[in-house]
Amino acid sequence: MNNNKIPRSADQQLADIAQEFVRQNKTRTRWRMVLTLLFVGYFGFISYLSIEQSDLLEEVLKKESPFAAEVVLSGTIQTSGEINADDALELLNDAFKAKNSKAVILRLNSPGGSPVQSSQIYQGILRLKKQHNKKLYVVIDDVCASGCYYIAASADAIYADESSIVGSIGVVISSFGAVEAIKKLGIERRLYTAGKHKGLLDAFSDEDKTAIVHIKKNILDKSHQNFINAIKATRGDKLSDHPDLFSGLIWLGKDAEKLGLIDGIADADYVASEIIGVDARVIYEKEKTLLEELTEASAKGIALVISNQLISQETIGFLH
Repeated sequence: MNNNKIPRSADQQLADIAQEFVRQNKTRTRWRMVLTLLFVGYFGFISYLSIEQSDLLEEVLKKESPFAAEVVLSGTIQTSGEINADDALELLNDAFKAKNSKAVILRLNSPGGSPVQSSQIYQGILRLKKQHNKKLYVVIDDVCASGCYYIAASADAIYADESSIVGSIGVVISSFGAVEAIKKLGIERRLYTAGKHKGLLDAFSDEDKTAIVHIKKNILDKSHQNFINAIKATRGDKLSDHPDLFSGLIWLGKDAEKLGLIDGIADADYVASEIIGVDARVIYEKEKTLLEELTEASAKGIALVISNQLISQETIGFLH
């Protein structure tokens, strides 16, 4: 039996060297990524602390002289949504009661949502204005429609950009009907209720015509009228007599101004300096958690690390 090893060719030896290089490079890349992530996390934490201290100092200095208290509300209006009455009124209360706040700017950006939450914020703003004897100005960002405009109507004046979407003064309940679809699939709907109209919005049953009339008359129309009454109570003679004003249509800034839905084209800076007459604005918005702050502070660094890792893996794969 021949125990002598067969000599390896130069190409095979070169291949072995290349494979060993790739293996070691993979190990080094993994450790590099771990160390980089640790560094980014540490850097993010330090950045967070530095930014927090800097922002805190800046806010303290601003509050030593008259300023505009700016509350920012953005998102859908729901009990547990981005905009809800409890959180919004807490921010607004802080803004109104601030010692040196000369007036409040409410920046809104929302497609609407719950009429109840909108009404509660509307009523809360009217109470705060009276309690603190301060004015509130609304500045619309991208959109202020439906329930958002309900809130905006509580302001002493409303401003928007020329391209802001404003309006949608109406109420909607949406559903769908899948009765024919389930029939074609051979599915039989079995719905048991206590109460003649309890299943009135069931998508898999025929429409309850009597219940639909009830919803239109007692839910939609009355909610719509509450909406209209609130707007008329605060906007009054500013509103035009356009027949479609309360139809649910939407308009851009300039047209909204002509209709009396807003008072002018302006941003928060202009409102603060030219209307309220102050140079400083102090922002009041929902505080982010420490985790959210850290994530935001280090997101770019982590994205860069992952990008570099992917590039390294592609290079290693090419060597294979």
